[in-house]
Amino acid sequence: MDRLLVWVQRSGGSASASVGYVFRNRAGSRIKLLLIDGTGVWLCVRRLHAGRFHWPRSDEEKCLLSREQFEWLCAGVDWMRLSTSVVPEHTF
Repeated sequence: MDRLLVWVQRSGGSASASVGYVFRNRAGSRIKLLLIDGTGVWLCVRRLHAGRFHWPRSDEEKCLLSREQFEWLCAGVDWMRLSTSVVPEHTF
């Protein structure tokens, strides 16, 4: 968690309250969510048993997601091909 927080700060990210950062492993089967809430830092991990998380192109270092896009990402759905006006049935 500390290494991810240092990486965020070195890449120009904000360590202020109500900010979240998502990271994906190389295999694409796991994402980590680093949340900063004003009193501390949360690290959440989500792993897919099958398939991969859909991720922006590798040349894009940063990407801003809406709440709906993030929910689709966590569900393992290709959020880049879907409308943000539709929300998956199971949200996390």
